[in-house]
Amino acid sequence: EGPHGTYVLYIPSVFISYNGDALDEKTVLLRSTEQVSKACCELLSLIESVPVGAQPRTSHVFTTLGTEQEYFLIDRSLYSLRPDLKTTGRTLVGNLPPKHQQMDDHYFGRVPSKVMATMSEAELELFRLGVPVKTRHNEVAPQQFELAPIFEEASLAVDHNLLTMDVLSKVAHKNKLKVLFHEKPFKGINGSGKHCNWSMSTDHGENLLDPTVKPETNYRFLLILVAILHAVHQHGALLRTSIASSSNEHRLGAQEAPPVILSCFLGEHLTEVLNSIEESRPIKNFSVPNVQTIKLGGTALDVKVASLPTISRDLTDRNRTSPFAFTGNKFEFRAVGSKQSPAFPVTILNAAVASALQDVSAALREQKGDKPFPSDADKVAVIKKFITLTKPIRFEGDGYSDAWIHEAEKRGLPNIKTCPEAFAQLNDPVHSSMLTKLGIFSKSELTSRFFIMNERYAKDLLVEANTMRTMLAQQILPAAFEYRGSLAKSVALLNSIPGEAESPELVTLKSLTPVVRELQQAIVGIDEAIAKMHAIHDDAVAEAEAAQKYILPAMTAARDAADRLEVQTANAYYPVPTYSELLWF
Repeated sequence: EGPHGTYVLYIPSVFISYNGDALDEKTVLLRSTEQVSKACCELLSLIESVPVGAQPRTSHVFTTLGTEQEYFLIDRSLYSLRPDLKTTGRTLVGNLPPKHQQMDDHYFGRVPSKVMATMSEAELELFRLGVPVKTRHNEVAPQQFELAPIFEEASLAVDHNLLTMDVLSKVAHKNKLKVLFHEKPFKGINGSGKHCNWSMSTDHGENLLDPTVKPETNYRFLLILVAILHAVHQHGALLRTSIASSSNEHRLGAQEAPPVILSCFLGEHLTEVLNSIEESRPIKNFSVPNVQTIKLGGTALDVKVASLPTISRDLTDRNRTSPFAFTGNKFEFRAVGSKQSPAFPVTILNAAVASALQDVSAALREQKGDKPFPSDADKVAVIKKFITLTKPIRFEGDGYSDAWIHEAEKRGLPNIKTCPEAFAQLNDPVHSSMLTKLGIFSKSELTSRFFIMNERYAKDLLVEANTMRTMLAQQILPAAFEYRGSLAKSVALLNSIPGEAESPELVTLKSLTPVVRELQQAIVGIDEAIAKMHAIHDDAVAEAEAAQKYILPAMTAARDAADRLEVQTANAYYPVPTYSELLWF
């Protein structure tokens, strides 16, 4: 519905150039799902022993997606007083309040009534649009929340996620709130992501990532599992590209989000299954006496309370530091940024998996030789081969630890720390040839995306630098000058009193002076960094590299000085709402 009884009809569309090049996210996503279906059906025909010319049991495979949307909600009147939030989506200056997320009381507490009213209204609007929203809850940081739907076919799930973001924004505005989808709107507390729960289903509704009660003999599941591991191993750097942006750069690897090193977590049960196959030995029993017992499809917990039943527990993941984790019957790609469309990351994941499925099918055909169909021994041989090949990508430990960085380097896994380095992966022949061979991207479509990503990154940082410079020069420094002037007047009056020792006001004034000078010098540093950016012409790659090299350090230095000045400035003089005001209703 629109204003004054009007209506707008939204039609899912593709956006292409005059020459037919894809200019959107939808076209390439649809191409990638077709390639996954084609490659997976080919593998399933081999596994299911379909004779040549016969109708295969599975004629179509589609990817499914469930997106967990995290976001912040803050008071709109306070938001309107922060130029940085309005222009860039994040705070460029500001200190943490004394109490923030360290008690975990927001995460485990009740949803504030104003937020619950907004959530429930948004859910009703989404139901009217056919979006199957399912869950809502507080997140870790103060004023951070999450909304998630039931999984759907991937293309539809992407449409519904974008609708969800739009509806949340409109409903929040109506309720005098502002939604922040930026990955890191507040420094020092958790940022927001968009966990993408990804799987594959047949046209009969079978989830191909369901391990069933005996995964060690479910060869269809195992062949698809090792294909996905192979995809992440071969094209992990390209998956890193798919989630690279100036905003997500502040979140990734920050002890609250997945590290930038792509690895896969399977959990101890599936890890044991793969290890037992690789080592040609029986699978271990996981039962622990008096605490838990093995149950088909999972475990059962005995809580030792007579009035409570045994609690079933599935074989899901408990490692929140993994960027790509198996979670019961799907993979969860956790590194996707909260404000980005999930289309591009899912497109890249689909492409990598389609290529890997082709590799597994080729290996299976080679292994079976002249036999009409592969035997179970052939399947196990291929599974074992890819278990060994993909072992470096499997990691069950703490992805935040320094030890993992060193271990990943030993394993030969890429550690891509900056966006320009991530964007360059689009030009790597290993990745670009895979994308073009599958027909998901043409060479010109890849080239255009490479330059657009670099250009967007440079412009984002340039906008942030200019916004920060304006705030510092026109708001924060003048406020500091006014406060210093007030202190100076007090000092002058106090000095007129005979016998008055050095006053506390004078001590405060003296402590402010070096910080103010440092901030003035930091503004000069921002100006110099911006000038270096403007000196580059018609070279998006050089601009992105310069932004990363000059803009980010200059802004970091300026923020450090500004944040120290905030602590020393009387609240009555500080010109913008502080974190203490923004993060609590």
